[in-house]
Amino acid sequence: MFKRILTTACYTGALAALLLTLLQSLWITPLILQAEVYENAGSAHEQVHAHAHSTAAHEHEHSAEAWSPEEGWQRTLSTFGGDLVVAIGFALLLSGLYNLRTPANAWHGVLWGLAGYATFCLAPSAGLPPELPGTEAAELTLRQDWWGATALATAVGLALIVFGRHWVWRVLAVVLIAAPHLYGAPQPPEHHALAPDDVQAQFRLASLLVNGVFWMALGGVSAWWFKRQTPVAQDMSALVSVR
Repeated sequence: MFKRILTTACYTGALAALLLTLLQSLWITPLILQAEVYENAGSAHEQVHAHAHSTAAHEHEHSAEAWSPEEGWQRTLSTFGGDLVVAIGFALLLSGLYNLRTPANAWHGVLWGLAGYATFCLAPSAGLPPELPGTEAAELTLRQDWWGATALATAVGLALIVFGRHWVWRVLAVVLIAAPHLYGAPQPPEHHALAPDDVQAQFRLASLLVNGVFWMALGGVSAWWFKRQTPVAQDMSALVSVR
C-alpha cells in the first residue's frame, strides 16, 4: 500500500511539475520579469537616495543582498525544483485519499484535483490574491496563518458537503468555508504596487488558470496511475491468501 502511494506520488508529481514549469515559463515568468523591472527601478531610486545620506549603509545593504538565480536555465531549474517538491507533496496527499476511496476512473481524479484547487488556490486567493514583486503585503506570519486556516476550513467544508448525509453537516460546511472570508484576510496598512494594474490583473488570472490546469492534471494522472496499480495489488493479496 505504501509503495503504491509513494510510486503514484513520485511519477505523477514529476509529470505535473514538468507541466506546471512549462506553463509558468510561457505565461507567468514573463509577467514576473516585467514586474521586476519596476521593482529594480524603485530599488535603484531608493539606493541612490540612501547613498546621498550614507555611503557606508549603501555598501552594507549591497553586500547583504540575497542570491537569486540568473535568467535562463538557472531560473527554470530553480522553478522546476520548487514545483517538483510541491507537486509530489500534493500527489502524496491525493494518493493517501485514494487509498481510503479508490477512484473509479481518471475523471474522478480530476474531481479530486478540482477539490484540491479550491482548497489550496481558489479559497486563499479570494482574500490573498497572487502578488507580483514590488507589491506591498501584510506581515508574512499573519498571511501564513490566515492561508492555513482558510485551506483547512475549505477542506473540511468540502468533505462535509460531499460525504455528509444530513443537511446540518452541509450547513456547517458553508459556515466553515465562509468563516475565514467573513473574518477577513490580513491586509497591509496601505495598498501599493510598482507594476501597473493591467500587469497585476494578467498575473492573477494567469496564476489561477495555470494552477487550475496543474491540479486537474495532477488529479487525473494520479487517479489513473493509482487505479492502474490496484489490480496488481489485489492479485498479490489474493495469491497470498490462497497460500
